[in-house]
Amino acid sequence: MRAARLLQMLLILQNRGRQSCASLARTLEVSRRTVLRDIDALTEAGLPVVTHRGAGGGVDLGFDYRTRLTGLDAEESEAMALLLTLIPAEVHHLGLARAAARAQAKLREAFPDQTRARMARTTALFPVAAAAPPTDPRREAIALAVREGRILHLQARSVSPATVHPVALALNPAGWVLSCGLSGKEWPETDWGDINLSNRRFAPDTPGLQPRENRANPVR
Repeated sequence: MRAARLLQMLLILQNRGRQSCASLARTLEVSRRTVLRDIDALTEAGLPVVTHRGAGGGVDLGFDYRTRLTGLDAEESEAMALLLTLIPAEVHHLGLARAAARAQAKLREAFPDQTRARMARTTALFPVAAAAPPTDPRREAIALAVREGRILHLQARSVSPATVHPVALALNPAGWVLSCGLSGKEWPETDWGDINLSNRRFAPDTPGLQPRENRANPVR
């Protein structure tokens, strides 16, 4: 248990930079005294842990220290192998399946040889391949609008058509819901109707609903 926690602390310091003892204690769910003992253990093991005192103090790793240790045990490696095999349906819906596949390949290469070997064995023992689910092109267009801050035109079905500033696209048990601008207005997928993605962008502090504009090339 302690060895796993020491590895986790090492990775936190490596990836997040300087951390306070209080922050480490919260993240690792231990007391500050335990954090101090763990810091001493890392130092005794020869790792370049540097302690800074004062109001802006904390703990970090010196000499640009990097490690490829992942802290994954055997079962975690097996679970990770399966996680890096399947792409969730929601990722397909948002038009990010190809990007996810590239990210999966890069993540596999980031693991040490022993972990990669166990992951390869697991995928050979438990071959899983899910067919790409059918997607709604409107979701992909809305997801792109959210990521790039682009204005969106909705030919809504149950309410008046509107031009909106999409800021989030959430999935809940009832389906996908689009949130727009500072107004906080939400549009369930059943109300989207045809949509058109504009090349115009909006500022983060502009209102969520704007006067209706002419639309072309709707996405159904």
